[in-house]
Amino acid sequence: MNELHCKACVFINDKFPKNGRSMVLNLIFCCAQSSQNNSPNAGVGEKREHLYKILVIGELGAGKTSIIKRYVHQFFSQHYRATIGVDFALKVLNWDPHTIIRLQLWDIAGQERFGNMTRVYYKEAVGAFIVFDVTRSATLDAVVKWKQDLDSKVQLPDGSPIPCVLLANKCDQQKEGLVNSPAKMDEYCKEKNFAGWFETSAKENINIEEAAKFLVNKLKKSASLFAEYRIALVISVRTSPMDLSMTHLRVKT
Repeated sequence: MNELHCKACVFINDKFPKNGRSMVLNLIFCCAQSSQNNSPNAGVGEKREHLYKILVIGELGAGKTSIIKRYVHQFFSQHYRATIGVDFALKVLNWDPHTIIRLQLWDIAGQERFGNMTRVYYKEAVGAFIVFDVTRSATLDAVVKWKQDLDSKVQLPDGSPIPCVLLANKCDQQKEGLVNSPAKMDEYCKEKNFAGWFETSAKENINIEEAAKFLVNKLKKSASLFAEYRIALVISVRTSPMDLSMTHLRVKT
């Protein structure tokens, strides 16, 4: 792929390491395909496609990357490698006979809450998972700070918080603290304005699919709020199919 010359690509080149740019461009290309498939000119009977940007945030070592790998690739590894900055994954759901949903999963490093890049990473997100480790109560204590950071930097068009689901991860292990009482966790989530919570285990594949479906249903209910904010991407394809250039990127308001 040749070097792309547009505002979006300048941003990508400035903000992301070289080895991560191709993933970002792939996500943008998927967004463009989704936009084209939802255009008024789409053929009758074709599937409608929706693209949702989902943040996956929480403390270092809570299991964010493992949850994403389990959900997207049905894979789990005992070997831990800390995420640096942000990583990406794409999950395609055949939601029903008429709908395809693409989930952009943004895996944001635990230490990023202390930096100044989260506002950039959070931009245009429509939903989020906050993950904590049930074996370390300190990671639940930090959930409040992650939620406050999220709510202060990204909102729905009407100003309300984006739907956020709390994941109590590593539930296959000995639990510590509040998570031992489901009733207290229900009260906690209501008080902190979470859409809901799930005990999860990336290792044993517990409640990962269920939590994702729950969040997607919440997103579909609020989708009308984003109709006027739909991202429009125009892709220009030159002679070679590998030579793509983005000529225009804008957000409709």
